[in-house]
Amino acid sequence: MRILFLGDIVGAPGVDMVRSAVPLLRTIERIDLVIANAENAAAGSGMTPRTYRQLRQAGVDAFTMGDHIYKKMDLVKVLESEDRICKPANFPADAPGKEVITLAAADGVQVAVFSLLGRTFMRPVDCPFRAADRVLEALQGKICCILVDAHAEATADKYLLAHHLKGRVSAVLGTHTHVPTADEQILPGGTAFVCDVGMCGPYDSILGRRVDRVLYTTVTFIPSAFEVAQGDPRLAGAIVDIDSSTGKALTIRRVMLDENAVKKLQSPPVNGGEQL
Repeated sequence: MRILFLGDIVGAPGVDMVRSAVPLLRTIERIDLVIANAENAAAGSGMTPRTYRQLRQAGVDAFTMGDHIYKKMDLVKVLESEDRICKPANFPADAPGKEVITLAAADGVQVAVFSLLGRTFMRPVDCPFRAADRVLEALQGKICCILVDAHAEATADKYLLAHHLKGRVSAVLGTHTHVPTADEQILPGGTAFVCDVGMCGPYDSILGRRVDRVLYTTVTFIPSAFEVAQGDPRLAGAIVDIDSSTGKALTIRRVMLDENAVKKLQSPPVNGGEQL
Protein backbone atom coordinates (compact mmCIF):
# COMPACT_ATOMS: atom_id res chain seq x y z
CA MET A 1 0.00 0.00 0.00
CA ARG A 2 1.27 3.47 -0.89
CA ILE A 3 0.22 6.51 1.14
CA LEU A 4 0.85 10.14 0.25
CA PHE A 5 0.89 12.41 3.29
CA LEU A 6 0.85 16.17 2.66
CA GLY A 7 2.14 18.78 5.09
CA ASP A 8 0.26 21.87 6.28
CA ILE A 9 -1.85 23.27 3.43
CA VAL A 10 -1.51 27.05 3.65
CA GLY A 11 -4.13 29.31 2.09
CA ALA A 12 -5.28 29.49 -1.52
CA PRO A 13 -1.78 28.85 -2.98
CA GLY A 14 -1.57 25.60 -1.04
CA VAL A 15 -5.11 24.54 -1.92
CA ASP A 16 -4.48 25.28 -5.61
CA MET A 17 -1.29 23.21 -5.62
CA VAL A 18 -3.11 20.28 -4.03
CA ARG A 19 -5.92 20.56 -6.57
CA SER A 20 -3.39 20.60 -9.43
CA ALA A 21 -0.93 17.98 -8.24
CA VAL A 22 -2.83 15.36 -6.25
CA PRO A 23 -4.90 13.92 -9.14
CA LEU A 24 -1.68 13.55 -11.14
CA LEU A 25 0.28 12.00 -8.28
CA ARG A 26 -2.49 9.53 -7.53
CA THR A 27 -2.15 8.15 -11.06
CA ILE A 28 1.60 8.47 -11.68
CA GLU A 29 2.68 7.22 -8.24
CA ARG A 30 -0.19 4.72 -7.91
CA ILE A 31 -1.25 6.20 -4.60
CA ASP A 32 -3.74 4.18 -2.53
CA LEU A 33 -4.53 6.87 0.04
CA VAL A 34 -3.95 10.63 0.37
CA ILE A 35 -3.92 12.27 3.80
CA ALA A 36 -3.25 15.95 4.46
CA ASN A 37 -2.88 18.32 7.39
CA ALA A 38 -5.32 21.11 6.55
CA GLU A 39 -5.33 23.30 9.64
CA ASN A 40 -4.12 26.36 7.66
CA ALA A 41 -6.05 25.78 4.44
CA ALA A 42 -8.53 28.68 4.71
CA ALA A 43 -6.76 32.05 4.45
CA GLY A 44 -3.83 30.61 6.38
CA SER A 45 -5.61 29.72 9.60
CA GLY A 46 -8.25 27.02 10.05
CA MET A 47 -10.44 25.38 7.43
CA THR A 48 -13.95 26.06 6.16
CA PRO A 49 -16.57 23.59 4.90
CA ARG A 50 -16.00 24.95 1.38
CA THR A 51 -12.25 24.32 1.56
CA TYR A 52 -12.93 20.85 2.95
CA ARG A 53 -15.13 20.04 -0.06
CA GLN A 54 -12.58 21.45 -2.53
CA LEU A 55 -9.78 19.32 -1.12
CA ARG A 56 -11.94 16.20 -0.99
CA GLN A 57 -12.87 16.72 -4.65
CA ALA A 58 -9.16 17.08 -5.44
CA GLY A 59 -8.54 13.58 -4.15
CA VAL A 60 -7.56 14.04 -0.50
CA ASP A 61 -9.09 11.12 1.39
CA ALA A 62 -8.62 12.26 4.99
CA PHE A 63 -7.52 15.27 7.00
CA THR A 64 -5.62 15.78 10.21
CA MET A 65 -5.76 19.07 12.08
CA GLY A 66 -3.64 20.92 14.62
CA ASP A 67 -3.72 23.83 17.03
CA HIS A 68 -5.59 26.09 14.55
CA ILE A 69 -8.45 23.63 14.15
CA TYR A 70 -11.17 25.96 15.54
CA LYS A 71 -10.03 29.23 13.93
CA LYS A 72 -12.98 28.90 11.52
CA MET A 73 -15.87 27.87 13.74
CA ASP A 74 -18.14 26.87 10.86
CA LEU A 75 -15.87 23.85 10.51
CA VAL A 76 -17.36 22.41 13.70
CA LYS A 77 -20.36 21.01 11.83
CA VAL A 78 -17.95 19.24 9.47
CA LEU A 79 -15.95 17.87 12.40
CA GLU A 80 -19.12 16.51 13.96
CA SER A 81 -20.71 15.07 10.82
CA GLU A 82 -17.85 13.86 8.60
CA ASP A 83 -15.70 10.77 9.19
CA ARG A 84 -12.74 11.94 7.07
CA ILE A 85 -11.37 14.59 9.46
CA CYS A 86 -10.08 14.41 13.02
CA LYS A 87 -9.07 16.69 15.86
CA PRO A 88 -5.79 16.09 17.74
CA ALA A 89 -6.26 12.99 19.88
CA ASN A 90 -4.83 14.74 22.95
CA PHE A 91 -7.50 17.46 22.90
CA PRO A 92 -10.14 17.22 25.64
CA ALA A 93 -12.97 14.74 25.07
CA ASP A 94 -15.48 17.62 24.95
CA ALA A 95 -13.67 19.34 22.04
CA PRO A 96 -15.63 18.91 18.78
CA GLY A 97 -14.42 16.25 16.41
CA LYS A 98 -13.30 12.65 16.24
CA GLU A 99 -9.94 11.64 17.64
CA VAL A 100 -9.18 9.00 15.01
CA ILE A 101 -10.12 8.30 11.39
CA THR A 102 -10.57 4.79 10.02
CA LEU A 103 -11.02 4.34 6.29
CA ALA A 104 -10.30 1.93 3.46
CA ALA A 105 -7.42 2.52 1.08
CA ALA A 106 -7.79 1.88 -2.65
CA ASP A 107 -6.76 -1.76 -2.14
CA GLY A 108 -9.49 -2.22 0.49
CA VAL A 109 -7.14 -2.37 3.48
CA GLN A 110 -8.35 -0.47 6.55
CA VAL A 111 -6.10 2.38 7.70
CA ALA A 112 -6.30 4.43 10.90
CA VAL A 113 -5.13 8.04 11.07
CA PHE A 114 -4.79 10.38 14.03
CA SER A 115 -2.81 13.45 15.06
CA LEU A 116 -1.07 14.49 18.25
CA LEU A 117 -0.05 17.95 19.43
CA GLY A 118 3.33 18.51 21.02
CA ARG A 119 3.58 20.44 24.30
CA THR A 120 6.83 22.42 23.90
CA PHE A 121 6.24 26.08 22.91
CA MET A 122 2.57 25.27 22.19
CA ARG A 123 -0.81 25.66 23.87
CA PRO A 124 -1.48 23.45 26.90
CA VAL A 125 -2.89 20.08 25.89
CA ASP A 126 -3.25 16.61 27.35
CA CYS A 127 -0.31 14.19 27.25
CA PRO A 128 0.29 13.05 23.64
CA PHE A 129 1.95 9.82 24.78
CA ARG A 130 -1.02 8.74 26.91
CA ALA A 131 -3.44 9.80 24.17
CA ALA A 132 -1.56 7.69 21.63
CA ASP A 133 -1.60 4.70 23.98
CA ARG A 134 -5.37 5.08 24.44
CA VAL A 135 -6.07 5.24 20.70
CA LEU A 136 -3.79 2.30 19.93
CA GLU A 137 -5.41 0.20 22.64
CA ALA A 138 -8.80 0.78 21.00
CA LEU A 139 -7.38 -0.19 17.58
CA GLN A 140 -5.52 -3.27 18.78
CA GLY A 141 -6.45 -6.40 16.85
CA LYS A 142 -8.58 -4.40 14.40
CA ILE A 143 -6.21 -2.32 12.24
CA CYS A 144 -2.46 -2.70 11.73
CA CYS A 145 -1.84 0.11 9.22
CA ILE A 146 -1.74 3.28 11.30
CA LEU A 147 -0.44 6.76 10.42
CA VAL A 148 0.23 9.46 13.03
CA ASP A 149 0.59 13.18 12.34
CA ALA A 150 3.03 14.56 14.94
CA HIS A 151 2.00 18.21 15.01
CA ALA A 152 4.65 19.85 17.17
CA GLU A 153 6.96 22.85 17.40
CA ALA A 154 10.00 21.13 18.89
CA THR A 155 11.94 18.51 16.97
CA ALA A 156 12.54 16.65 20.23
CA ASP A 157 8.78 16.26 20.74
CA LYS A 158 8.46 14.63 17.33
CA TYR A 159 11.42 12.32 17.82
CA LEU A 160 10.17 11.29 21.26
CA LEU A 161 6.74 10.48 19.87
CA ALA A 162 8.31 8.46 17.07
CA HIS A 163 10.39 6.40 19.47
CA HIS A 164 7.42 5.93 21.81
CA LEU A 165 5.39 4.59 18.88
CA LYS A 166 8.03 2.72 16.85
CA GLY A 167 6.95 -0.80 16.06
CA ARG A 168 3.37 0.08 17.01
CA VAL A 169 2.37 2.30 14.05
CA SER A 170 3.24 2.41 10.37
CA ALA A 171 4.39 6.03 10.27
CA VAL A 172 4.94 9.10 12.42
CA LEU A 173 5.11 12.12 10.13
CA GLY A 174 5.82 15.60 11.46
CA THR A 175 3.95 18.81 10.65
CA HIS A 176 3.42 22.34 12.03
CA THR A 177 6.82 23.97 11.45
CA HIS A 178 6.27 24.14 7.66
CA VAL A 179 9.97 23.50 6.88
CA PRO A 180 10.84 20.09 5.36
CA THR A 181 13.59 18.17 7.11
CA ALA A 182 16.03 15.72 5.54
CA ASP A 183 15.82 13.01 8.20
CA GLU A 184 13.40 10.51 6.69
CA GLN A 185 14.06 6.98 8.00
CA ILE A 186 12.54 3.66 8.94
CA LEU A 187 12.81 3.15 12.69
CA PRO A 188 13.23 -0.29 14.30
CA GLY A 189 9.96 -2.16 14.19
CA GLY A 190 9.00 -0.78 10.77
CA THR A 191 7.84 2.75 11.58
CA ALA A 192 8.51 5.42 8.96
CA PHE A 193 9.50 8.82 10.36
CA VAL A 194 10.38 12.31 9.21
CA CYS A 195 10.52 15.30 11.52
CA ASP A 196 8.61 17.61 9.17
CA VAL A 197 7.25 16.95 5.71
CA GLY A 198 7.04 20.67 4.86
CA MET A 199 4.06 22.73 3.78
CA CYS A 200 1.85 22.95 0.73
CA GLY A 201 1.87 26.66 0.07
CA PRO A 202 3.96 29.69 -0.92
CA TYR A 203 7.67 29.25 -0.16
CA ASP A 204 8.54 32.87 -0.99
CA SER A 205 7.32 33.71 2.48
CA ILE A 206 7.83 33.40 6.21
CA LEU A 207 6.22 30.01 6.80
CA GLY A 208 3.50 30.89 4.31
CA ARG A 209 2.97 34.54 5.31
CA ARG A 210 4.06 37.71 3.49
CA VAL A 211 7.70 38.48 4.23
CA ASP A 212 7.18 42.26 4.36
CA ARG A 213 4.38 42.04 6.92
CA VAL A 214 6.15 39.62 9.23
CA LEU A 215 9.48 41.44 8.99
CA TYR A 216 7.91 44.85 9.62
CA THR A 217 6.12 43.69 12.75
CA THR A 218 9.16 41.81 14.01
CA VAL A 219 11.44 44.83 13.63
CA THR A 220 9.03 47.58 14.79
CA PHE A 221 6.68 45.73 17.16
CA ILE A 222 3.81 47.42 15.30
CA PRO A 223 1.07 44.85 14.59
CA SER A 224 0.11 44.10 11.00
CA ALA A 225 -1.99 41.48 9.28
CA PHE A 226 0.11 38.43 8.43
CA GLU A 227 -1.53 37.75 5.08
CA VAL A 228 -0.82 34.58 3.14
CA ALA A 229 1.97 35.07 0.60
CA GLN A 230 1.60 34.13 -3.07
CA GLY A 231 5.06 33.47 -4.52
CA ASP A 232 6.66 30.12 -5.31
CA PRO A 233 3.80 27.76 -4.38
CA ARG A 234 4.89 24.18 -3.81
CA LEU A 235 3.43 20.89 -2.69
CA ALA A 236 5.39 19.05 0.00
CA GLY A 237 4.87 15.76 1.72
CA ALA A 238 6.06 12.17 1.94
CA ILE A 239 5.22 8.91 0.23
CA VAL A 240 5.26 5.86 2.47
CA ASP A 241 5.08 2.27 1.23
CA ILE A 242 3.55 -0.09 3.80
CA ASP A 243 3.20 -3.85 3.96
CA SER A 244 -0.58 -4.14 4.23
CA SER A 245 -0.41 -7.51 5.97
CA THR A 246 1.82 -6.33 8.83
CA GLY A 247 1.42 -2.56 8.93
CA LYS A 248 5.21 -2.14 8.77
CA ALA A 249 6.67 0.63 6.61
CA LEU A 250 8.97 -0.49 3.80
CA THR A 251 10.14 2.84 2.39
CA ILE A 252 9.70 6.58 2.87
CA ARG A 253 10.66 9.38 0.52
CA ARG A 254 10.02 13.08 0.55
CA VAL A 255 8.02 14.83 -2.17
CA MET A 256 8.48 18.45 -3.25
CA LEU A 257 6.83 19.83 -6.40
CA ASP A 258 6.80 23.42 -7.64
CA GLU A 259 4.62 24.78 -10.45
CA ASN A 260 7.12 23.76 -13.15
CA ALA A 261 7.25 20.20 -11.83
CA VAL A 262 3.45 19.99 -11.90
CA LYS A 263 3.43 21.26 -15.50
CA LYS A 264 5.86 18.48 -16.44
CA LEU A 265 3.54 15.94 -14.86
CA GLN A 266 0.68 17.37 -16.93
CA SER A 267 2.65 17.02 -20.18
CA PRO A 268 2.70 13.69 -22.05
CA PRO A 269 6.09 11.91 -22.21
CA VAL A 270 8.21 12.81 -25.25
CA ASN A 271 9.41 9.92 -27.46
CA GLY A 272 8.45 7.42 -24.83
CA GLY A 273 10.67 9.04 -22.23
CA GLU A 274 9.83 9.65 -18.61
CA GLN A 275 7.95 12.76 -17.55
CA LEU A 276 10.36 13.82 -14.81
